[in-house]
Amino acid sequence: MVAPADSSNAHAAEHKYPWHLVDPSPWPILGALSGGILAVGAVIYMHEGGPWLMALGLLGVLGVMAAWFADVVKEATHQGYHTRPVQISMRYGMVLFIASEVMFFVAWFWAYFNAALFPSEQINSTWPPPGIQTFNPWDLPFLNTLILLTSGVTVTWAHHALLEGNKKHLLQGLGLTIMLGIVFSFVQAYEYSHAAFSFAFEEGTPGKGGIYPTTFYMATGFHGFHVIVGTIFLIVCYFRARKDHFKTDHHFGFEAAAWYWHFVDVVWLFLFVCIYWWGAGTPAAH
Repeated sequence: MVAPADSSNAHAAEHKYPWHLVDPSPWPILGALSGGILAVGAVIYMHEGGPWLMALGLLGVLGVMAAWFADVVKEATHQGYHTRPVQISMRYGMVLFIASEVMFFVAWFWAYFNAALFPSEQINSTWPPPGIQTFNPWDLPFLNTLILLTSGVTVTWAHHALLEGNKKHLLQGLGLTIMLGIVFSFVQAYEYSHAAFSFAFEEGTPGKGGIYPTTFYMATGFHGFHVIVGTIFLIVCYFRARKDHFKTDHHFGFEAAAWYWHFVDVVWLFLFVCIYWWGAGTPAAH
């Protein structure tokens, strides 16, 4: 069984006030440095450089995530700093974070629709551009749509199991969601490996560079990255659930991961409809 609900008033009384002032931490600056190294390393790797700097940055990011997560878990579970008022403020913070992520994807959709609805003379005023062989939306993209929609159901099942104190179903729901997220990432990687177009630009070769591969890979690729991040969040939640860290009235870490996963679901639906389905069949515009 999931641990029963406890009162946040005890924590508030112990700490004499309901708010949490975070202690100084090295993880924000180290996370920023690791992310910068990862970004620079990725650019070097994409320009036919070695992968070592990118790998170093990735290891740094993962290490910072692990250490930072451990600190937050300690604050929430063992030190009792996440009182009810603190949880409310974290919910507002998560809502604002997801709103910023929405605007992030709006930029890629804007770029795609601008190119698709107003194709330039450089691509003969047609969309998709000449020589671009798009994916069949009812093949792998549709399979991935079913996978993500199913994962939304399983993570909701896990949440309801947590609220009802059913640890067995909580772990089963989380496990299935994690498995579906991993399968989605592998299917997308397989799809990318069989794409008829690419980022790499070659003069006079259709599908090698240009506006369509750029907007397609930026939109779907960043979504794939968000799926990987969301899967990591859910894996952390799974192991925390095994250790009974979550209570029926104190499980913001799980809620945040579930909200993030539902956001990933919704973004994919827009990607499937707009880019895979509508964009592949847009009539030529003049």
